[in-house]
Amino acid sequence: MIGCLCLHGFTGGPYEIAPLTDFLLENTNWLVSVPTLPGHGVDLKLDNVTHKDWLVTAELAYQELAKKVDTIYLIGFSMGGMIAAALAAKYRVDRLVMLSPSRKYLSLAGITGELGQLIKDRVFGEIEENLAYKNYQQKKGLIPTHAYIEFLKCMQVTRPALKEIRCPVLVLQGIKDGLVPYQSTHSLAKEIPVDIEVIYYADSTHMICLGDDKDIVINAVYDFLIKKDTNTK
Repeated sequence: MIGCLCLHGFTGGPYEIAPLTDFLLENTNWLVSVPTLPGHGVDLKLDNVTHKDWLVTAELAYQELAKKVDTIYLIGFSMGGMIAAALAAKYRVDRLVMLSPSRKYLSLAGITGELGQLIKDRVFGEIEENLAYKNYQQKKGLIPTHAYIEFLKCMQVTRPALKEIRCPVLVLQGIKDGLVPYQSTHSLAKEIPVDIEVIYYADSTHMICLGDDKDIVINAVYDFLIKKDTNTK
């Protein structure tokens, strides 16, 4: 059986990758795990959590999934991409997908700006009931400095793991990403010792699973994951 662990990004939650995870749940018989990292989700409570809490939660989710499946795929968005990379370096992983991986850069102003524009473009009459809008409003001015420091620590401890990855890797990056410059993907290609597949999307921002290219992104991820497993659907 196939298991797929999906990790969201910094100050976000499973909703950031929901179109992708929903697709996998609807179109495969895989066991899909989408944990919420401590302090994250709809109600952000980041004051008393650390990067170690995030790493431990992700690792426990991996270990729990590994007990139930024979094949494991990892998908990580933004900070979740780097955490997934660390897991791929430490454990048996069959495929790794990194979506807008925050190897070095991240800006809350960029996060709220991109999400705000997404909402402005797409949500009108029911904006007060929109989950993304509520989360965007909550982020404004409510992210403690402590959380930024922990994010930087998370990047510091996960970056060395890139050199230990041996499984096939797919990286998807938006050209219009205002948080993680697309050029940073070049560094990933130099640090990860295996040949990685990289796809750039001209119209995508950081929220690559929520924007105009989301359907193309989802299909690219799915095609990569089943490349050698055509009978797993």
